[in-house]
Amino acid sequence: MKDVTVVWDWNGTLLDDVALNCAIMNRMLRRRGKPPIPSLEVYRQIFGFPIVGYYQRAGFDFATEDYETVADEYMALYRRDSMECRLFPGVREALFKLRRRGVRQVILSASQQDCLMEQLSYLDIGASFDEVLALHHCLAHSKAELAEEWMKASHLSGDKLLFVGDTLHDFEVSKRLGASCILVAAGHQNKERLLTCGCPVVDSIGDVVQLIEKMIAR
Repeated sequence: MKDVTVVWDWNGTLLDDVALNCAIMNRMLRRRGKPPIPSLEVYRQIFGFPIVGYYQRAGFDFATEDYETVADEYMALYRRDSMECRLFPGVREALFKLRRRGVRQVILSASQQDCLMEQLSYLDIGASFDEVLALHHCLAHSKAELAEEWMKASHLSGDKLLFVGDTLHDFEVSKRLGASCILVAAGHQNKERLLTCGCPVVDSIGDVVQLIEKMIAR
């Protein structure tokens, strides 16, 4: 797989914000007198896209309140505390190693663009990426349309793209674009769910780099 472009997911793949996301959701549920998500394992079982469905599985009732208002509340809390989050172990080394090998690297995220750029700047890894693609709102519907527009504008074909993420949605986006995918079972969804996709599922970013190097060598 020569001339591959690696399309990285951000939250839960490179940035370890899983515990923070669960904590914020529980804070919001308690404010409404609803039971919190009991554990990170349960969180990983119910998290998914579109995000509105995840909110409903967590206990929100959008017959009584507006989804956009809830999403804005969540984003305000997340933005305030997310600068405390760190990269997963091995991320800096992986990005540097692939860049040194001439691999083009892109971030594709359902995050809000300005928040993501702030995080990249704070963590000082923005220079590792050739492009950063994110949403301009906090509703996190899907990354698929954003990915399609970027692929057409970049004149890339799916067989030259490798998506790396931590959710079923990352696989769905890769499949829609005819691209390959590797999922990392350290983020927002558990390994059991990820294995249903049939693509490679690994435990760490270091494992991802080993797979990419094998692909490049073919």
